[in-house]
Amino acid sequence: MHQKIGRGSRLAAITVGAMLALSACGGGSVSDATKANESKAAAAGGECGDLKIILNPWVGYTADAYVVGEVAKEKLGCNVSYVDLKEGGPSYEALKSGDGDVIMEEWSHAKELAAGVADGSAVDLGSPGNVGIIGWYVPGWLAEAHPDILDYKNLNKYAKKFATSESKGKGQFLGSDPTYTQYDEAIVKNLKLNFNVVFAGGETATVEAFKKAQAKKQWLIGYFWEPQYVHAEVALKRVKLPPYTAGCDKDKAKVACDYAETQLKKVASKAFMDSGSTGAKLVQAFTWTNEDQNLVAKYITADKMTPEEAAKKWIADNADKVDAWLK
Repeated sequence: MHQKIGRGSRLAAITVGAMLALSACGGGSVSDATKANESKAAAAGGECGDLKIILNPWVGYTADAYVVGEVAKEKLGCNVSYVDLKEGGPSYEALKSGDGDVIMEEWSHAKELAAGVADGSAVDLGSPGNVGIIGWYVPGWLAEAHPDILDYKNLNKYAKKFATSESKGKGQFLGSDPTYTQYDEAIVKNLKLNFNVVFAGGETATVEAFKKAQAKKQWLIGYFWEPQYVHAEVALKRVKLPPYTAGCDKDKAKVACDYAETQLKKVASKAFMDSGSTGAKLVQAFTWTNEDQNLVAKYITADKMTPEEAAKKWIADNADKVDAWLK
């Protein structure tokens, strides 16, 4: 299997060659050689410099970010850092200010993306290969026991079964992080469902709630998504809402339809993409599948690896894919 030579290896080879040439001709200086080496290294493959990867708060995104980050660091010699931010506005502000260089997994923030492209601060790099699916889910045991619960029209007759101390006398619908792409409160209201949305607060709490509901046969309905590694461990079934049609989610207060399936996007700072950085070329070339992402996410969560360890394992096991990004 062909192994790409990293920037450091190329530079070392150039250095040895230049020093031998100086010794042979008896002239020049170490300083001159160093400058010549740097010019040759740049011509051979360019420099990376800093790569500031914006890190949004869910494990699938962490998988994307650290795989790209580890490849950039080990293969290109990039100075990689991670900038923890919420999705949407804060991430786009970071692209504009220069505090972040790339969003690895953009979920449906069309307004912010369009504004960034229009003002010249952002570049749409297209899909990383992942398809985002958001919807309403119940644990598998509940779908088996009550198959009709998978149609939203039957939810009200079961509402009391979902009630909790936090749902104020109605059925509880478990939202996740309120900053995620979501409009569950509008759907509940506009479909006249006897539920209140109670937010779990984030991905970890949402995943644990569904795991517990399946294991203990508890009544639970809530917001969930793919790609997400837990689908390989826990049976979840999606509830059928009125089908998505183009524009049905335009007015967020009036949404009464399902979520759209979304080709996720990579979005980068225009300044970064114009910089000539080899890291920018890597980000542009990066692509993988939902299955790839779920596997790295499983390493981080179920197998308790650090993000760096998980990324290194996947990279070692998928050298052909990594080499394709670096061509």
